[in-house]
Amino acid sequence: MKWDIDWRVGIGAAAVVAVAAGMTLRHMFQKPENPEEEERRRRFQLNQIGRIVEGHVVELVEALASKAPDSGTGLFARRKAALPSAGPGAARRLVRYSYSISGVTYETAQDVTGLEERLCLERLAAGQPASVKYDPSNPTNSILVADDWSGLS
Repeated sequence: MKWDIDWRVGIGAAAVVAVAAGMTLRHMFQKPENPEEEERRRRFQLNQIGRIVEGHVVELVEALASKAPDSGTGLFARRKAALPSAGPGAARRLVRYSYSISGVTYETAQDVTGLEERLCLERLAAGQPASVKYDPSNPTNSILVADDWSGLS
């Protein structure tokens, strides 16, 4: 029995292996994204595709930011970038809120540090009604405030 492999199949398999190896190496050595920029993009996307549901504010929390921990040691360890505006001891403002979709109640928090101009923090109170934008394909992904939208009146 003779194993004749078409040379085109061999080249195709080699190309697939090369692409997979390249993607793996890129992922391992890629600089981590800035968490602030990643959050800004998440808010932008939710503001574009999100559906609005009524919810309410649970509370406003001020939390101290901490340094992001290392994700490991050695050659392939990746560090998570620390929040640029949040050095150790810096305060972050979180708004906890809840909303219900199809009988399921979600309670979460959004870091609104840097979005204070979109909020009236003096008038923010527990129990206050709010509009929440959520991702219809992932209802746990939601926002209360974005760069150009606010669910608080």
